[in-house]
Amino acid sequence: MSVSNCRKDEAMQTFVTRQEIILWRAQQRTAQKQIGFVPTMGALHPGHLSLVEQACRENDVVLISIFVNPKQFNQNADLQSYPRMLSADLALLQHLPNLVIFAPNENEMYPADLPFAPMPLGKIGQLLEGAHRPGHFEGVVHVVHHLFALVQPQKAYFGQKDFQQLAIIRLLNNFYSFGIDIIGCETIRESDGLAMSSRNLRLTHAQRKNAVSISRALQLVKANVGKISLEEAKIAASAIIEQAGLEIDYLEIVDPITLENCTEWQQMQVCCVAAFCGEVRLIDNMLCESVL
Repeated sequence: MSVSNCRKDEAMQTFVTRQEIILWRAQQRTAQKQIGFVPTMGALHPGHLSLVEQACRENDVVLISIFVNPKQFNQNADLQSYPRMLSADLALLQHLPNLVIFAPNENEMYPADLPFAPMPLGKIGQLLEGAHRPGHFEGVVHVVHHLFALVQPQKAYFGQKDFQQLAIIRLLNNFYSFGIDIIGCETIRESDGLAMSSRNLRLTHAQRKNAVSISRALQLVKANVGKISLEEAKIAASAIIEQAGLEIDYLEIVDPITLENCTEWQQMQVCCVAAFCGEVRLIDNMLCESVL
């Protein structure tokens, strides 16, 4: 199927096959266009839009992928319940200029004849999310490798809410020598502080109110760097989340580079949280700088 025959949603092109992307990418290179790339799993919200809008400002054309990646889910129930709303996603993106969509199925994303050599994750892949979601980052690396190799953008944009994922993608970029400029973008929050996430759609009204406890806990840690001990900050932050009825998977204060646990305050650290609000697992983090 040629680029000229691809499906269009008014000015916005929607591709569903790898071959369409290859042809489109060749056209952009011929026209000397710089490509920005925003990979997503859909169920888009203003946090995603902030990434896409930044990409549109900084590149000639932007490709956004929408693909719920089965390889990064370690529980089938979580995969099945993940929201899928392609029509709503396309409508949300309609106003943006010079944007194209790649919405493949699993066979297009993972052709049987497409080679892949896994990247050793090392210790950073065993911490935090890696410890609690076996195989998750292996699945992230697999899909991002295939997308980077296919799209070959100059810049790729990722939210800092997935702090550990961003660190691993930087390693992936170097390991496979893609040479892409990886742009980490600030977490976008609701007016009450809750980090925007596609998973928020699964929260009931009461759960949505209780979920705000995560950002409140992070703010407590940030406000108390150097004022109380690191362990006291973790205990107080955990209490805020547990009193709201959430079940903590982990709450750790870690080095922003290695993601290993800090034993005392340093110039910069990041507090990372994962907690269950009902059956919905939410993650968030906040950089906490010492003022000492």
